[in-house]
Amino acid sequence: MSRLHPETRAVHLPMPSVEQSRPITVPIYQTSGFVFDDPEVMADAMGRPDGPFVYGRYTNPTVRSLEQAVSDLEGGVAAIATGSGMGAINVVLLGLLKPGDHLIAQNSLYGGTAAMINELAARFGIAVTHVPENDPAALREAVRPETRLVYLETISNPMTLVADLPAMCSAARELGLMSVVDNTFASPLLCRPIEHGADVVVHSATKYLSGHTDVVGGLAVFGAHGLYETVWHFAIELGASADPFAAWLTLRGLQTLALRMERHCSNARLLATRLDGHPAVSAVHWPGLPSHPSHELAGKLLPGFGGVFSFDLAGGRAAGERFMSSVRLALLAPSLGGVETLVLHPATTSHRGLSAGELARHGIGEGTVRVAVGIEHPEDLWADIEQALS
Repeated sequence: MSRLHPETRAVHLPMPSVEQSRPITVPIYQTSGFVFDDPEVMADAMGRPDGPFVYGRYTNPTVRSLEQAVSDLEGGVAAIATGSGMGAINVVLLGLLKPGDHLIAQNSLYGGTAAMINELAARFGIAVTHVPENDPAALREAVRPETRLVYLETISNPMTLVADLPAMCSAARELGLMSVVDNTFASPLLCRPIEHGADVVVHSATKYLSGHTDVVGGLAVFGAHGLYETVWHFAIELGASADPFAAWLTLRGLQTLALRMERHCSNARLLATRLDGHPAVSAVHWPGLPSHPSHELAGKLLPGFGGVFSFDLAGGRAAGERFMSSVRLALLAPSLGGVETLVLHPATTSHRGLSAGELARHGIGEGTVRVAVGIEHPEDLWADIEQALS
């Protein structure tokens, strides 16, 4: 399987063993636990991640199939499925950091992640330093004796800045630091951070992996078994595990990921290109545009530029509110990565927990609107956006 293209591997999913045959699609093992005949076997299963299935909080055959499928797509050795994307992020950060440690994070982050990092600082005394996502020299300057981890996003939310993963992960490894990369906006079809030196990759499976706006889930993929086992032991105690039905829905969505990502990216290209230079728009943030600060890097690192972009309206907050209340085909709703196009105002939704100074550091203005482009016909989407702008 590892020699096949990702598009093929996403269709042919790992299957649980069945006597002399196997199902075409992964079954839903809707059970909270598993029965044993031997108490020693059960006791052994409770203590390790690779033993027999024992309890749903640890994992389950349907969940394991999802973990194996995404780990395979990402080039990892193992994965942990969680009940949400923030569950995956928290499992990793809380499982790898302790009070007194130092964390280095890129400047522009998803609002939930930024808020969680603030909580780590306030509750656990974990120091945090922010650096540009493409500046290994700044990373090196920020390192302290207590630094443990570097946190990056392949494509940042919502300003779509692309992290220089080869340079940043290489610098982290040279310094003896772990690197964690949120690959949600790219998906494994556009980028596989472990191939660029990342130690852990996290996903909100709610987004592109499931792809149909009917799942809340997350995944953490590991590049080494030791790191996986360390976080797994913490994860089962934290109780952030995925449920079988959500895992099954994500597996179903995963099989069309390649087709959907191609359409998301092509639709985003048309819309971002037409918005660039529109009289009502002061800036468009999509790495496929030559004017974007990450354009050159994105062209080297990614085969596509992603299906999310943001733009700043010249009229500020009032113009943003008028636009979002005027769209008819696009939906005013949270999240992204589904088949339908969604819009939101980051300053008051996804990044509402940040201060004015933090919003400025992220590059988010009062007139910034984020568009998560769906797979509709691009001309229908453009007609809707155009009428909303006017």
